[in-house]
Amino acid sequence: MKRSRGKSLNQEMNLTNMIDVVFAILIVFLISAPLMSQGIKVELPNAKAPTIEDKKILKVSITKDEKIFIADMEVHINDFNEIFKSLWQDDMPVAINADESVNYGIVMKVVSLAQIAGVKQLGFLTLEKEPERKKRR
Repeated sequence: MKRSRGKSLNQEMNLTNMIDVVFAILIVFLISAPLMSQGIKVELPNAKAPTIEDKKILKVSITKDEKIFIADMEVHINDFNEIFKSLWQDDMPVAINADESVNYGIVMKVVSLAQIAGVKQLGFLTLEKEPERKKRR
């Protein structure tokens, strides 16, 4: 029996298929990432305030057309207590995220409903105020 010594083994790895799969996965992530970060559009008022360090916060949002959201779920004001109590845990801070143009009475109604539910740590989300530039003469 004679062995042919003329042909050697091809030991290169073909990466074309793996590169195609990686690019396909990359495209899926690039398309789906912006969809996951969408929230409720609210124009926050400007104010200087300390940041909230705690990571477990229940966010209550009020849009400019006076829709109320608890943790990105739209809620009618009459159903606020039931849904709020089901999502809120004891000693969890609550952040009110109200649009700048919302009627003050609606914001205070939401705050009072949260306090009636037993919230002790309540804050308001704001944007940091930009420093005013001094005019030169």
